[in-house]
Amino acid sequence: MLNFCAASNCRRKSRPSDVAFFRFPRDPARCQKWVENCRRADLEDKTPDQLNKHYRLCAKHFETSMICRTSPYRTVLRDNAIPTIFDLTSHLNNPHSRHRKRIKELSEDEIRTLKQKKIDETSEQEPKHKEINNSNAQNPSAEEGGEEQDEDILPLTLEEKENKEYLKSLFEILILMGKQNIPLDGHETDEIPEGLFTPDNFQALLECRINSGEEVLRKCFETTAVNTLFCSKTQQKQMLDICESCIREETLREVRDSHFFSIITDDVVDIAGEEHLPVLVRFVDESHNLREEFVGFLPYEADAEILAVKFHTTITEKWGLNMEYCRGQAYIVSSGFSSKMKVVASRLLEKYPQAVSTLCSSCALNMWLAKSVPVVGVSVALGTIEEVCSFFHRSPQLLLELDNVISVLFQNNEEKGKELKEICHSQWTGRHDAFEILVDLLQALVLCLDGINSDTNIRWNNYIAGRAFVLCSAVTDFDFIVTIVVLKNVLSFTRAFGKNLQGQTSDVFFAASSLTAVLHSLNEVMENIEVYHEFWFEEATNLATKLDIQMKLPGKFRRAQQGNLESQLTSESYYKETLSVPTVEHIIQELKDIFSEQHLKALKCLSLVPSVMGQLKFNTSEEHHADMYRSDLPNPDTLSAELHCWRIKWKHRGKDIELPSTIYEALHLPDIKFFPNVYALLKVLCILPVMKVENERYENGRKRLKAYLRNTLTDQRSSNLALLNINFDIKHDLDLMVDTYIKLYTTKSELPTDNSETIENT
Repeated sequence: MLNFCAASNCRRKSRPSDVAFFRFPRDPARCQKWVENCRRADLEDKTPDQLNKHYRLCAKHFETSMICRTSPYRTVLRDNAIPTIFDLTSHLNNPHSRHRKRIKELSEDEIRTLKQKKIDETSEQEPKHKEINNSNAQNPSAEEGGEEQDEDILPLTLEEKENKEYLKSLFEILILMGKQNIPLDGHETDEIPEGLFTPDNFQALLECRINSGEEVLRKCFETTAVNTLFCSKTQQKQMLDICESCIREETLREVRDSHFFSIITDDVVDIAGEEHLPVLVRFVDESHNLREEFVGFLPYEADAEILAVKFHTTITEKWGLNMEYCRGQAYIVSSGFSSKMKVVASRLLEKYPQAVSTLCSSCALNMWLAKSVPVVGVSVALGTIEEVCSFFHRSPQLLLELDNVISVLFQNNEEKGKELKEICHSQWTGRHDAFEILVDLLQALVLCLDGINSDTNIRWNNYIAGRAFVLCSAVTDFDFIVTIVVLKNVLSFTRAFGKNLQGQTSDVFFAASSLTAVLHSLNEVMENIEVYHEFWFEEATNLATKLDIQMKLPGKFRRAQQGNLESQLTSESYYKETLSVPTVEHIIQELKDIFSEQHLKALKCLSLVPSVMGQLKFNTSEEHHADMYRSDLPNPDTLSAELHCWRIKWKHRGKDIELPSTIYEALHLPDIKFFPNVYALLKVLCILPVMKVENERYENGRKRLKAYLRNTLTDQRSSNLALLNINFDIKHDLDLMVDTYIKLYTTKSELPTDNSETIENT
């Protein structure tokens, strides 16, 4: 959130700024001193709580001795800090200017009172200073400790100042490279001819700044040995770690201030040859906006138990989040990883029962369920679908070729053809009806891929033609055909349910009530699986015949059955036992796991939203379902009375007042703070991963993550630079980064180039 300094004649704001901002204290006496020194009459009638919540002063108004750092990544004020540095005269140079922050002019009596107060404070402090000096004289060790504590406020030597300026230049370059997504290394070693030295991107930018006249860098360069790197890889890594931690801390500070949050992970990604889990957090900020921000990558572990331990350790110990305030968790994973992430979710639930495991609003329920099916054929089919979609999105020419084939196939049904063309130009593999679309498109896909591969006009290069041949072989395999037909039919029972979960708040509320009916339908399918599978297999057979695909069992199974004369297993019975039965059983169990009793209780609390209340004729019972969040309420004893007032408020509203239809709208009501328990409940419900982010402006974390992964080659990806690139608009404090680096990696006697590595002088 953008903060403005409350001091008169100060126009500093928190972004983009490397100056720290501090809240007004809650302590009434000290808060009063802050207000008096600010000389703003409009602040005098505000309470300490109001000032603490809505007003800030920047670090420029405090003496250096008043500012300290309790950790490498946080700037804080001392407990007795009072702002004393203010510009109270610059507005006099332009008497006609209009100021938002009016300076209070003091009368002569007020000036005399202030002077007397300063004299009294000075006389009170003198005996204290004498006592401290006497005690230090009697206890030399205490004096030494005091010097260590105040070390950061001692005047800097010229050498230390130059060292800090040098480090600041290095940090500026690293931040620039991160935000602009420039890899540190510009060339692979084996690409450079022998005997020729070409600097990497980082070194090249350093030289550019030196040539542009940056004296601190030039001086440091001239005093460095000829055959050393100006900034070693080790030093770069250390500085990048600090950049990453400082940027992440800015986001996590807001998360801690908001109290409650949820954790979401995205698909496993490859970063420079290693698998990582992207992690995002959901929280409601000070302006009551639901935000979803990217906070970093976690190294992925093959062992589920080890992954669960490292996941928890990183979030709590390294990132400093209190999981006691976690109210939701969701894991979007590719096929094959689902079972491992379920272990992570269950381990966290054991420690933190209120961290409800839910579906994520950015992933369609049907795709979520399909990815979790523990059948190898399903995983293979899903991978093939993604590859086919990616193949046609490689270039507009490929999509145009597919459009032409669709036009020919659907010339008797132009409306259907137009709809399929529009779908093909989107990322249709993430839709609720993805498998229905695939079945409709399959003939067009096969003809198009086959045409690209066998094109006699050589319109396509060898790579495109080769990929088309491989994909055509994959989608014309009978195992693939049966798999997508079975998935289409089984997931048809959950399609409407999943679509409602990604709809409006009222749709989500009523979807929770329809889960019983969905499970009943699936259980009926399971009880009559022989009949249902017979219809599904017949549909798959007809589709295969239409595409001239030979019906056969998978080669692996055929080889295993060779020589087994007693085997009477047919293709239909084989797919029933290995595909249909395990798929239906798994989806029933997965729905029960995702929509646990606790999760359904939370969704029932959505009746707090006024539009849902209206649809229920204001006959609701939120109190019963809100018991799970009783410990999160500021005044749980008054919950019943408050809910009654909340219902009455909307039931007897004016005719011209519309009922808020979303949590977002309810949180932004002017009088929401008069209902503290309702406000707290809405905030917690809002951060559940199953709820969609109403305002797209605050869903940038996921979009920027996808853009970074899409635009960056695998071997050039860096977890440090990725965070800087994705969170490019978060403010950064260069002085804090420099001080942190000096504390962690250098001593007073060390020069910044001591960490350099020797290279061949060419």
